[in-house]
Amino acid sequence: MTEPRVVVVGAGVGGLVSALLLAARGLDVTVLEAADGPGGKMRPVQVDGVTLDAGPTVFTMRWVSDELVLDWGWSGESGLPPLLARGGLARHAWALVGGRLDLLADRRRATEAIAAFASPAEARRYIAFCDEAARVYRRLEAPHIRSSRPSVAQMIADLGPGGLATLTRLGPMASMASALSRRLHDPRLRQLFGRYATYCGASPWKAPATLMLVAHVEQEGVWAVEGGMAALARALAALVAARGGRLRYGARVEALLQSRGRVSGVRLAGGEVLAADAVVYNGDIGALSALWPSPEGEAARPLPAPARRRNGEVPASLSALTWAIHARTTGFPLVRHNVFFDHDYASEFDDVFRQRRLPRQGTVYVCAQDRLDDGSGVHGPERLLALVNAPAVGPDAALDEQEIDACETRCLALLRRCGLQLQATHSRQVLRRTPADFARLFPGSNGALYGPATHGWMALFKRSGAATALPGLVLAGGSVHPGPGVPMAALSGRLAAATLMADLASTRRSARVRISGGTSMPSATTVATP
Repeated sequence: MTEPRVVVVGAGVGGLVSALLLAARGLDVTVLEAADGPGGKMRPVQVDGVTLDAGPTVFTMRWVSDELVLDWGWSGESGLPPLLARGGLARHAWALVGGRLDLLADRRRATEAIAAFASPAEARRYIAFCDEAARVYRRLEAPHIRSSRPSVAQMIADLGPGGLATLTRLGPMASMASALSRRLHDPRLRQLFGRYATYCGASPWKAPATLMLVAHVEQEGVWAVEGGMAALARALAALVAARGGRLRYGARVEALLQSRGRVSGVRLAGGEVLAADAVVYNGDIGALSALWPSPEGEAARPLPAPARRRNGEVPASLSALTWAIHARTTGFPLVRHNVFFDHDYASEFDDVFRQRRLPRQGTVYVCAQDRLDDGSGVHGPERLLALVNAPAVGPDAALDEQEIDACETRCLALLRRCGLQLQATHSRQVLRRTPADFARLFPGSNGALYGPATHGWMALFKRSGAATALPGLVLAGGSVHPGPGVPMAALSGRLAAATLMADLASTRRSARVRISGGTSMPSATTVATP
């Protein structure tokens, strides 16, 4: 009997994970990627003759990769690159009010650092904050992170009395900024932990307080990938091929096809048609409407609700203005991850989300990719990725070049006020990318790097799940549930594969899909390997 044919559209992490799991179960899998290599937002860039990660820079939630290895049934070595444990989360500096704080994964050392930076009383409040973040994470892991797109009623049932009590104490409708203002007194620490909302592309003043769980995720461990984050994508692609899957790069899908009320394949730019029994779509959900097929399987028509991201109801997440740099640095003692804060944090998000302009007082993140936790490892020019938050605007509404240049000038001035000097003397040493560039790289996103913004407590329920209105078509990637980031995108691929296997096994509406397992403890190999 011929195995079902599956086409995976997009070789980002979600698509590669779903392709690997489906190929491991014997399905005939073809991955189509418009770019010339795998990785999606993890694709590297070349600057001044060196390679830099220009997207995600860390790996968290180690249990995700551990469980995936078990899922695909690999014997012997996992095939994934080694993960290198990082003890330092980030070095933070404040330009106007002064001060420098290294936040560490080790809770005891982090508490001691906060006591010295702020006060012993603030350190005690930090401990209480971490305890609460851990409780929130434990309550939400199974009913939200591992589950297919949850409903409010299902979430309440899954949480039970204890979980509801935890969220009630948190203030389920409270914003992250308001929750932090009640828990921490030092405004610098509220700024530092409020930044966790941006990991989901959101404003701390609009993101739900539940996002404090990110603090617990980081304390559970942060890793770098040996060879850079792009090495993880290459390894996943190689594992897909080893399981019999095919990967085609430079293959842009221009339409989905359907027959008899079910997806039947895809059409590529140039007209080639690939028949399929099922399709995993791993692009931005905003592009899906342009691919949606008519009943005849040819001309596109708008994607029907509820799978469509409804304009206005779910705002776009943050975009970014980034600089990939290869240059010498002096002054500020960089570590691997560095965050430079200006004074008026609220104005940054007002500028980006309400004024739709680049921030006048933007926070600058700098990843020094050659640095170790103690700042060592650099002898000469180093690889840097600098980033400031920006509004998501498509190519048709690109930001003015003068506005971009002015923002760049302000960001460099902020770094200088904190003591950091970048000695880039040639244009070839810097590659700048704007929201319009990201919009072109990731069709349908309008430059948003995290899918829909996680704004309001109902945001947990507004992301599309794996299932769609078209049988045989499932969704994966950071723009759908459970959200953005490398581990979450990997989980979306896992959910997509499970949903698709259930669909292929039965024409009946299947039960809600949930990934097996509970909260995982760090494995015995965590220290040696991320």
